[in-house]
This record gives sequence, C-alpha cells and structure tokens, in this order.
Amino acid sequence: MKNAVRFKRTLIASAVLLATSQVYAQTTASAPAAEEQQTVVVLGSRSTAKTALDTAAPVGLINAKDMQSAGPLELGKLLQTLDPSFNFSTTFISDGTDIIRPATLRSLGPDQLLVLVNGKRRHQQALVNVQQTIGRGSAGTDINAIPLSAIHHIEVLRDGAAAQYGSDAIAGVINIVLKSNVNETALSGQIGTTKEGDGDMISGSVNHGWALGENGGFLNVSMEYRKRDETNRATEDSLRVNPPRVTQRIGDSDAKDAYLWWNASLPIDKSSEFYAFGGFSKRKGDSSGFFRSKGDGRNVPAVYPEGFLPNIRTTVSDGSYAFGYRRDLANDWKADISINHGMSELAFREANTINVSYWYEPKPGGGIYAESPRDAETGKLKFNQTTINADVKGPVKLGGEEVFVATGFEYRRDNYQIIAGDPVSYQYGRTNNPLIPIKNQVGGVAASGTQGFPGYTPATAVDEGRHNIALFLDTEYRPFQELLLAGAVRYEKYSDFGSTTTGKLSMRWDPSKQVGVRGSVSSGFRAPGVQQKFYSSVSTNLNQAGELTETLTAREGSAVTTALGIKPLKEETSRNASVGLVLRPAKNMSLAADLYQIKIKDRIVFSSEISPEANGGPIANVLNPLKVGQAQFFTNAVDTTTRGLDIVADHTTRFEGATLVLSGQLGFNKTEVTKRHSPSSLLSGEQLFNQAQVTLIERGQPRKHHVVAADYTFGKWNVNARANYYGEVQGEGFSPLQTWEAKWIADFSGRYNFSKKTSVSVGINNVFDTYPSEWTNGGDFPKLGFKYCWETCPFGVNGRSMYVKFDTAF
Repeated sequence: MKNAVRFKRTLIASAVLLATSQVYAQTTASAPAAEEQQTVVVLGSRSTAKTALDTAAPVGLINAKDMQSAGPLELGKLLQTLDPSFNFSTTFISDGTDIIRPATLRSLGPDQLLVLVNGKRRHQQALVNVQQTIGRGSAGTDINAIPLSAIHHIEVLRDGAAAQYGSDAIAGVINIVLKSNVNETALSGQIGTTKEGDGDMISGSVNHGWALGENGGFLNVSMEYRKRDETNRATEDSLRVNPPRVTQRIGDSDAKDAYLWWNASLPIDKSSEFYAFGGFSKRKGDSSGFFRSKGDGRNVPAVYPEGFLPNIRTTVSDGSYAFGYRRDLANDWKADISINHGMSELAFREANTINVSYWYEPKPGGGIYAESPRDAETGKLKFNQTTINADVKGPVKLGGEEVFVATGFEYRRDNYQIIAGDPVSYQYGRTNNPLIPIKNQVGGVAASGTQGFPGYTPATAVDEGRHNIALFLDTEYRPFQELLLAGAVRYEKYSDFGSTTTGKLSMRWDPSKQVGVRGSVSSGFRAPGVQQKFYSSVSTNLNQAGELTETLTAREGSAVTTALGIKPLKEETSRNASVGLVLRPAKNMSLAADLYQIKIKDRIVFSSEISPEANGGPIANVLNPLKVGQAQFFTNAVDTTTRGLDIVADHTTRFEGATLVLSGQLGFNKTEVTKRHSPSSLLSGEQLFNQAQVTLIERGQPRKHHVVAADYTFGKWNVNARANYYGEVQGEGFSPLQTWEAKWIADFSGRYNFSKKTSVSVGINNVFDTYPSEWTNGGDFPKLGFKYCWETCPFGVNGRSMYVKFDTAF
C-alpha cells in the first residue's frame, strides 16, 4: 500500500514538473517504417505553417512516432491515451453506443467538437446517443471510422473556432492529416489479449504509395483489418437466478473492423494540382442488452426455460470521398475548390430474442399463436453530408503593411433517414393494435416488439434534410515581428432556422525567443443536428395507471412537443476566452500554460423522461389523450460554463548514443450547469432536465486528466513508459449518487529495431491491473453482476492487457 502511495506521489510530482503541448517531444531516432516526423501544424491559422509552440492558440501535435509507441489500435482510445483534453468514455449495454462510442474535447459534447480530414470537414455519425452515457442526446463524429495506418499526424486545436471553421467547433478542432509517402510498402501486425484471457485482439495493415507523374504527385493507399473478442467483467447474478451465475455481458463487445483509405495528388503543372482523398470502413459489433429471467413477463419459458440475454448486432458502414483543385495565383495568392461527401449508416439486428405479444396473441377463432421469430432486422439510421468549398488566400498591401487575408464560401447539405425494422421488431401483436389485450406468462400486459432493442416503426421513419451557406473572412497582421494579430468573422444561413454571425480575435506576442504570450476571444455557435431535429422512436408500455400506452421519443413539431409547449430547436451560442504563456528556458525544454473559459447558452440536451401525474394534472391532461405514457425530446434547456487550465511541457536530454524525452500534460477542467430553463408553461426547468442529467454533464467526465511519460532511445532499443491520471467521476442515472474514484493507469512498451525499417514491439497496457472502484450505492445493480462503473467509465473495465507488434517496410 505504501509503495502504491509513493508511486502516485512520484507520478504527480513528475506531472507538475514535466507537462507537454505535444504528446511527446521529437527524438533523434527515426521510427521504423515511418515518414519524417511532423514538427509544424496548420490548424488554427490559414497562413504559413507554424511549430506547435508558435501558434496563437494551443495546438497539440501527435506524430507517427507517438502513435507507434502507444498501445491502442482504435483512434479514439489512442487520442485519449496521448491527449488529456480528449475523452473517449467506455460504454456497454448501451445499444449502438457500444460500437460508436462518444468522443469529446474539454469535457463538452461530442457534437461540439469539429473533426477535419486534410483540413476538410468530416461528416457526423448517424447514431444519436439516447442512452444514459456521456454525450447523451448528441450525434458526434465516429472517430474510429478512420484507421491508424492511413494517418501521418494529428493536430488538436484546443480553442473555440466556429468563426474560422464553422458550426460544431465550440470545444475545438481535430485535424487528421493522411499519409502521402511514395515508393514504399509498410506492413504492420499486432496480437494481444487481456490478463483474464479474453478480449483477444488481432490486427493487420498495409500501406503503399505510388508516385504519379514527375512533379511530386502521389497515390497512397491503406488497408487495415482488426478483430476484437468480447471482454466480460460481470459478476454472478444473485437476484434473478438460483443458483447464482453470470447472466450479463459487461465489457467490450465483439467487433470486426475493415478499412480502405486513400490520399492522392496529381499535379497539372508547377502551380496547380488535382487532389482526392477518402475512405470506406465496415465494422460489425456484437453486444447484449439486459438479461430476461425465466419468470420475467418479457420471457417465454417454452422458448427460453432458463431465461435469455438479448443479442444486439450492429453493422456500421462509413464512407467519404473528397476531390478538389488547388492553384497558385499571382502575387503569392492561392485558390482551392473542393467537394466533400460523407455517409454514415448504422444497421441494427436483434438476435436471441422474442416478441412476447406475438407468442401470446389470441387467435380470432380461439387459442393463442404460440410462435415468434427469434431474430429480426430492427431498422437503420443513415446520415449523409455534402460540402462544397471555394476559398482564396494571400497577402494584401495596406499602406505599406502586409496583411494576410483568407476568404471563401461554403455550401453544405445534410440529410437524415430512419428506416423501419421488420414488423415483428416493433408490433404489439400481428395487428399492432394496443387495444387488443395480450397477456404475458405472469398475467400482465405483454411487451411489444423484440426484446433488447425494439425496432423503429413506420411512424418514426423519416427522410429529411436541410442546407446552409457560409461566408468567411480570416486575417492576420504583424505590426512588428514580435506581435501577431488575427481576426475572423463568419456568416452562416440555414434553411430551417435562420442565420448567425460569429467572430474571433487572437494575438501572439513574443517579447523574446524564450517568452511568448497568447490569447483569444471568440463567439461561437452550433446548429442543431438533423439527427436531433428528426430522430424519434416509439414503444408500447404501461403508464402509471396500468394502462397500455406509448412511450415516445418525440421529434420537434410533433403533437407531443407542441402540446407541451416545446419550441423547435435553435442554435447553441458560446463565448470563448483564453490566455496563455509559452516559455522556452532552454533549447531542450519548453513549458506552456493556458487558461480558458467557455460559456454556452441554450445548449441542446435530451430531456428527462416526462410522465403524466398519477392522479391527473396538467401533464396528464396533455399526454393521456395522446396515449403517451412517457415522453422525451431534444430541447434547448440549459446554459453551461466550462473553465479549465492546461499546463504542458517537455524536456529532452541527449547522451552519447541515446536520447531521453521526459514529457507530460496537466489538464484541469470543470463544467457547471448555470441555468435550467423551459419554454413550457407545464414543465419547469428542473422537470425538463433533472438532477441525474445535470450530474452526467457536470461530473460524468474527469475534471482532472494528466499524462506523464518517459521515452528512452539507445542504440537499436526504444523504451516508453506512460501514465494517465483520470480524476473521479460521478453518476446517478441508475442509482443514488455514485462516485468512482480517481485512478492512475500506467502503460509500458519496448521496441527493438532490427534495421531502420523493421522492428518488434512488446507492450503492457494498464501494467498494475487497475480497475474502477466498485459500486457502493448501486442498490440492486451489484446483485445483477455490475461490479464496476456503467454510465461513465473513462478507462473501461478490462484491466491489464498485453500485445506484440511487428512493423516493417520495403
């Protein structure tokens, strides 16, 4: 115990002294099969590229060596391991969120983070997170649809940038830059498992580049395949089965992922080129819902005599392609025209299930049907986005001074579809008539649809879209060499809710080579996603009076939202401010600290469940005539304030034949719900968004996340040790308020380089086999097999894992 305390204190002391704006500083050794390491970034400025320490806003850089030294094979987990401002919460028993997990920046929502690929907007996911997880009510970007084998480096802008890049950039921007190397084939393979012997992982990738023409053209292609077996950390169920046994699946789901990505450029002459990039991925997930015991009214003992665990199978198809034309104009001006299209599709299939109302439905001539399919297609979600950009940039002479100017136009079209599942997946009996009494095995009202994940109905099917246009102006000016002033303004007009204008001012002052001061103020916005505007679902359940009625996730403009006085969604607005200090006390050391504040007004959230009063009342008077037992919907219900501090630094020591890089990052962050408000005269803000949802926003993500690391290269060897500190989190969505304690997670890897292009690596993630703290206020949940966290799990429940990796290039 004393050793563990000393270990924690050592790590904390290291973090205070050694934190970094880049996840790792550069070493003199080159990574096998990797391109020259990236040292500059373009994100946050449309002028010339800068080093990460010379920008007017904090920008983190993750290069090929960083990605190679980390253990995770998923982009989301890798970013969380390397950048403490990024969170990738682990989820399970959460329907589609088990396969598309929420990615966030600075503890805000997944849809408040803008993702770019090669500087172009990346489309969002089709899935709306409606379960009690991080990002509830949002539809962010499916970050895991991009394979690591296609990525050259990643830039993370930790600053509001809606005026520069458009809607969704309230928390910041991630730019993923694809590989462009030629005349080389890189192969990589990795196998791994957990200490418990489950969660076996196998992965393989190939990347190859071809030269096109004689003027620097290229075609770079990446193919990757990954298979992950499930992990299960459920304990025995002592409440529903006798003798007790494990009935749940609590951990990572089975997953099979395949990718094909490309990046290409074809010069026309010395001053112009065509370019294209994009990729396709297909991922299949296999997870489960809640166990139905043999005596449960949702079970049919004749089919499942010992009860059953519904099986949710998901298929995620994701594709994108972009092509454009760049040209150098006169007087150092440049033009860029592009078209970018992306699609996300999530298909649900329920297996090991049953529709109880099908089984017990009375036949017209007497008796019951006593039959039901055991599996069914339960519907699809589809999202499509097309973006057209045209912009120019270059210097302008004003009174003898040079001002860098960038301006342009953007058109974007978003479309959202919900496709109904098979009739058995949603019907209440074959006629889907809730007025026909159908009893289950215990004499209660039979549930409708397939157990586990009821299907989307024809009433919730939708095919709707919207478009918007944007104009922007971005400028940079140096009144003298040590001072940079920058400003941006953006106007956007949407076809469904009007227009908005945002702006940003930033500065960078370097009084000496060792000291830099930076800061920014900006206004931002986020347009409601088409997923939030048009998503709905319905199921048949009992209300508080014991009557069969519908539970509805209602879209805006529906009879329910109109009757409750819930207005159509409008944009979120934000006010961002930051100030930072950059120090270079020596050539081999740097330190940066940035304070920030983000105030968001009219934040779009997913409401609490609204039920009619048991003995009648104004809500009952609205919902009961509509036969709605419970309703929930998207609404602009809260204002929030997020404040934080990032301290980052690195130190490099070079010995004879060796290099030691000490690095780390300290991330402090606090989000508060400052106001709950309701447009309805029937519902208060506290009813519309209850305390459990407030806790999820305020405490569901760690308020402290630190990363410290040591990277040592000597001869043909490289050794890397890294530790992540995750602060405590809280939740009360399924029980009284529960706190999961802060934890350190330590990782270790070693690599031997047979040559400059061939290496073998061995790694251990979570060296000390650390788990989340156990439930203390869980009520019946520990008796059901829930030992650790659920609604908020920053680092998961798998414990220690090991892997071996082989890389080569020729």
